[in-house]
Amino acid sequence: MNKKEFQKALGQRIKQLREDKNITQTELAYRCEIERSNMNRIEAGNTNPSSFLVYTIAQKLEIELPELYNFKPVILKK
Repeated sequence: MNKKEFQKALGQRIKQLREDKNITQTELAYRCEIERSNMNRIEAGNTNPSSFLVYTIAQKLEIELPELYNFKPVILKK
């Protein structure tokens, strides 16, 4: 898995967990003290969030950090 595929898989996992908890993207961004547009980029896999931000997202979703990384690779078409 390359960097872009990892970012995409992580973003999809964050979105899945957020939706499972019925939290809006705006609400999660607010809890993490970031702009909604930044959360959108993270979920879309268009940015590489800092390790501390990933930790914060896990905290605000009330999950353990390893659960956030429990995803299958996303293979991007070239």
